Amino acid sequence: MLKNQVAIVTGASRGIGKEIALKFAEQGAKLALVGSSEDIYQTGKELREKGFNYIETFQVDVANEQQMNEMVAKTLERFGQIDILVNNAGIGFFKSIESTTIEEWKKVFEVNVQGVFIGVKAVLPHMKERKSGTIITISSDVGRYTIPNGAAYTATKYAVQGFSGSLAQEVRNYGIRVGTINPGMVDTYFANSVQGVPEKQDWLKAEDVAKAVVYMAGAPKHMLIDEIVLHPLIQQYPIA
Repeated sequence: MLKNQVAIVTGASRGIGKEIALKFAEQGAKLALVGSSEDIYQTGKELREKGFNYIETFQVDVANEQQMNEMVAKTLERFGQIDILVNNAGIGFFKSIESTTIEEWKKVFEVNVQGVFIGVKAVLPHMKERKSGTIITISSDVGRYTIPNGAAYTATKYAVQGFSGSLAQEVRNYGIRVGTINPGMVDTYFANSVQGVPEKQDWLKAEDVAKAVVYMAGAPKHMLIDEIVLHPLIQQYPIA
């Protein structure tokens, strides 16, 4: 389904991004994996030990335009093309508006929104030239409704939804597909939480989200899946 396609996956050091990288590799994709810490090199090492050899790893800040442009250039130098961009890198926290500092507000927008913008802008010239490409952003179900004590994070996901919608209209005529994955509660390290604890046993797993990404990326070229919403059966948040 994805054999020999070249995919950039951000936030691939752990959690959902790491699982996306594994699922893509199992489908035969060639990967450029991006992470903000040295842990990204361990992800690459583990994949190579599984026999996946077409792996490049980059310790990059997704909100740094120069670093992202250099990563894209090196990916093109190594693989010759870019077929898929998965904007997975993201941070978040749950605090009241009054207790949220301006520094926290700026940081979450820098990573979650600016990082998506920079990544897309970096790959677009190549995808437009080839008249082909798939851009997938991991958003959230709180990009479709609001929750208390999550104003900053929720605002970034509404921004990502709007950005992706506008982007889709801009690039459709170039054969570029744009979609978002909007998961509900996922058992990851999000917001400094612990993964694998008993109270999360009925939550979505990172693998569930990764499978949705593979499905969206692997759809026939004539087919656009612009949004996938998934949440655990136990989740009682309103789904708009």
